[in-house]
Formats: sequence, C-alpha cells, structure tokens
Amino acid sequence: MLTFNKNYFVFAILIFFIEVLIALFVNDSFVRPYLGDVLVVILIYCFLKSFLKLPVLPVAIFVLIFSFAIEFFQFLNIVEMLHLEKSKIARTVIGTSFSWVDLLTYIVGIAIVIVVEKYRLKKEQVENTSL
Repeated sequence: MLTFNKNYFVFAILIFFIEVLIALFVNDSFVRPYLGDVLVVILIYCFLKSFLKLPVLPVAIFVLIFSFAIEFFQFLNIVEMLHLEKSKIARTVIGTSFSWVDLLTYIVGIAIVIVVEKYRLKKEQVENTSL
C-alpha cells in the first residue's frame, strides 16, 4: 500500500507551484476562484497517489469528500473558531468563505482525474498486451 511514485509526485509539485503562482499573482474572476479550485483537488489526488498504491476511485472519492469537508468547515467559519483569522497562511489554505460553486469545481477536478486516469490505465493495458 505504501509506495513512492515519482510521476505523481512530480505532478503534485508542478501543480503546487502553479497554485502558488495563482495565489501570488492572479487576481481575476476566473483563474483564481475556479481554475485554482479545480487544480487543488488534482494536487491533493496526485500527492496522495505519490505515496499510496491504491485504486483510482477510492482515492478520488476520498479527495472529493475531504474537499467537501473543508468547504463545510468554511461554512462554519472554522478559521475564526480556531482564532486563526490573522494568519494569512491559514486563511489561504483553509479558506474563509463557503461557496456552492466551489463544490462544483471540486467535482470537475475529480472528474478530470478520473477521465485522465481511465485513459492512462487503458493506454497501459494496451501497451502491456502488445509486449
């Protein structure tokens, strides 16, 4: 179950840097609020798959549930409840405002993961049968 997958880890690092760049330099009405949320679930998925050798669907569902939970905690104002409202890192990582649209962006991100993984696995099967 525990492993190290270099490819997933590289993707996680790459997406992390993209997310940092978005957070630091993009302040628009599409990339930061929507694309950033799509990418964050892909980032979490790739990070988990870097260290866990588990099937795609359970990891994808876990990431979606985790993301929904964070969004629910935003609804409960968890940053304020933990007295972290002055921490820019906490406000950025946990978030401060609930949005139904964020839930949709998480679903889109996980859907992208599932489609890409299905394509990748199918391609691997074809390559393995042609050997």
